[in-house]
Amino acid sequence: MAVVQADKPAMDKLIPHGVQGDQSRIDLDDEQTANAKAIIAATKKTGMDERAAVVSIATALQESKLENLGHLGDRNDHDSQGLFQQRPSSGWGTVEQITDPEYATTAFLKGLKQVDGWQDMPLTKAAQTVQVSAYPDHYAQWEQQAADLVTQHWNS
Repeated sequence: MAVVQADKPAMDKLIPHGVQGDQSRIDLDDEQTANAKAIIAATKKTGMDERAAVVSIATALQESKLENLGHLGDRNDHDSQGLFQQRPSSGWGTVEQITDPEYATTAFLKGLKQVDGWQDMPLTKAAQTVQVSAYPDHYAQWEQQAADLVTQHWNS
């Protein structure tokens, strides 16, 4: 039986609606783990809570598998780059900015803050409102892994 440490965020706060649908999980390498930690650090720096970090990490898992992607040539979705696959042509920032994990996370969170009631929405709806993806339901599959990462790294 796992022992829950008092200083770890509670799962009911991280996943207030329960996970939506089937969950995916990938093994993370050191770079991907560092990017998850960078998202958490940027979330804390903006004064947002653990749920915001879960939404952010789940979004980055869907968009880039937590890899800070540069331009992929023919495989690129328009001019999308970075952890959140943000587009310079859509006003997210310069290529240099959106491939900086702190900047990209802060930009995503700025968008999330503008979504009325995001804290009470299912993760996939909150993420989709910011990202405007062609696949709006795909964010939900990463909620458990994102919550696990926040639990593991929020206080580290």
